[in-house]
Amino acid sequence: MIAKMRYGGWLLALSATALGLVTATAMPASANHDVPWQPKPSAQDLLNDCSSGVGKCTFNDPVIKEAYLSNFHQVSDTIYNCSATRDSTQSKAWADMTGSMDQVGVTITEKVELLEIVEISVQQSYSHTWINQHTETGTTTLTVGPGEVGWINRAQVMQKVTGTWQTHYDDPHWGHYFWEVTGAAVISPAANGTDGKHNTVVTKTRPMTTSEKLSCETMHKNKIVELPKGRSL
Repeated sequence: MIAKMRYGGWLLALSATALGLVTATAMPASANHDVPWQPKPSAQDLLNDCSSGVGKCTFNDPVIKEAYLSNFHQVSDTIYNCSATRDSTQSKAWADMTGSMDQVGVTITEKVELLEIVEISVQQSYSHTWINQHTETGTTTLTVGPGEVGWINRAQVMQKVTGTWQTHYDDPHWGHYFWEVTGAAVISPAANGTDGKHNTVVTKTRPMTTSEKLSCETMHKNKIVELPKGRSL
């Protein structure tokens, strides 16, 4: 199936080659020119040629897998309650953007051409519109006890499609006109409720560490301190 698509929140298994999950194989054809010492391309080589336009590519036989919930991840600032006696309860705003990355966490939003091919292939096969990059915002009540740290986590509904890349060259590359990349997988944020899975927001708290307690005592005594996620007290 051929295609064009908007890119967004797709996740592409490009670097899975190193894990043995994606392999490149030559397609049989009378016009191929086998050379015994000719090196074989990696899956990354072929997909780079797809992206650059050196090769003409299709994403064939897409199969949509069952939706699942992503790992929980922090979406809010972090609250440090340096009070010794009182809770901190507030309505906290949060935001969550699901971007594009491969299966080992490498961002691939620059691979727009590949993502366009995949999306049209899926749409043609399933008559289904896929979500691209997805951003969601909200507010949640968060209560943090004395000497505790609190934040908000969220998990996004995701969906995977598997298929096979086929690359065609006008002139032989690595001795062949046609190459395939098998075992490819693309992951996208899915609509809430897909296959009965639902986006989930939860509040989290934990006791302060010794160093955090010391910082409270020396710099923030009896204060409620709010810091961007990733920053510590």
